[in-house]
Amino acid sequence: MRRNYILFIIFSVIAGNCFAKYVGWTVYNTSNSGLPDNNVWAIATEGSNVWVGTEYCGLAKFDGTNWTVFNQSNSSLPNNAVGALGLEGTTGDIWIGTGDMEGYGGLAKYNGTSWTVYKTSNSELPANYVYALWIEGTTGAKWIGTWGGGLAKLDGTNWTVFNESNSGLPDNHINALEGEGTTGNIWIGTNGNGIAKFDGTNWSTFNTSNSGLPNNYVNALGVEGTTGDIWIGTRGGLAKFDGTNWTVYDTSNSDLPHNNVYALGIDGSDKWIGTKGGGLAKFDGTNWTVYNTSNSELPDNNVAVLRIKGGNIWVGTSTGGGLAVYTTTGVEEKSNLDFGLGIADLRIGKNPFVKSTVINYELQKRDKVSLKIYDLMGRCVKTLIDGEKEAGSYSVKLDGKGLTNGIYFVKLKTGNYKETRKLILMK
Repeated sequence: MRRNYILFIIFSVIAGNCFAKYVGWTVYNTSNSGLPDNNVWAIATEGSNVWVGTEYCGLAKFDGTNWTVFNQSNSSLPNNAVGALGLEGTTGDIWIGTGDMEGYGGLAKYNGTSWTVYKTSNSELPANYVYALWIEGTTGAKWIGTWGGGLAKLDGTNWTVFNESNSGLPDNHINALEGEGTTGNIWIGTNGNGIAKFDGTNWSTFNTSNSGLPNNYVNALGVEGTTGDIWIGTRGGLAKFDGTNWTVYDTSNSDLPHNNVYALGIDGSDKWIGTKGGGLAKFDGTNWTVYNTSNSELPDNNVAVLRIKGGNIWVGTSTGGGLAVYTTTGVEEKSNLDFGLGIADLRIGKNPFVKSTVINYELQKRDKVSLKIYDLMGRCVKTLIDGEKEAGSYSVKLDGKGLTNGIYFVKLKTGNYKETRKLILMK
């Protein structure tokens, strides 16, 4: 049948066989996964593993299929409130910042087998509430931002502590840390006194009185790799500093959905911005795209943390929404619609499927066809078709052999047309 229109319906089947409007999104919460808490405050990614720090229920590791939970009852985690995570690239060790306002917690290292815990009682850690972490890629030195105790550096053996009384640090309450890989500079965001830059010797401080910083409460920091620009998320909007000039984005002069910017992630030229109350935004330098609970599967508009890995945007929400991942690599939505010229129609048989399922598609004219299966990390795991096909209807069997249980995406591309649907394998 010749078609001159296309229905904008993305069919996404989950265990309950229900419909979802938006492709590319997957949500994990306490009711549909092993996530132990729906308040997510920290995320770190390591290969195919995602580490998730929660507000009340400890640390979780997700390998794409299985969840492993660490808490005070089954491990040496010093507090179930996990606010910061960092991965040591050379060893693969996960560093965990924990703590609460009562001062219970500390810093922990887990190497996959054993735990090492640092507290004020057994180390020079200046406070037991660890709120921010950054690990140097070349030296492996750990920079630790605490709530009330200032900044500490652990080089593996030695501790160095910086605070208001012995350095240019403007505030002992640290919300965010970010390092510049090329210069070695470290940027420190504070809870009411702006930001500081430390080059190993000298300190520079920026606040609303001496710079273009829009607010002195700094929640998030990010460094743009190609330019070295520092991006700053504050309670009063988003700022960019190129070393000389300041540019401020807020709700009055841009499409930023909320002025309280709580999380940042930079992926090439794209800036991903998590806000407290306005959802998630992407800014490519010119255009803004906003994702919220009304136009996407983002489970909550209060975004506490963002991490980007392999085209996946991992989003942790802070008021009960859980964890979401938005996959941008290999799983685009329908676009570049070519009305009446080579349009294909993608349909899936059993879904969820146990051993195999059938993928059906229809071509209106001879065209090059690409039909591939992607995993949740955006990696192509099976190529079903890659070549020219005549006009007509086709059925292709997808064998689940060699694939683990979990969520996959089937992507059909023909000429200017592309469509993606979600698959679930349940062996």
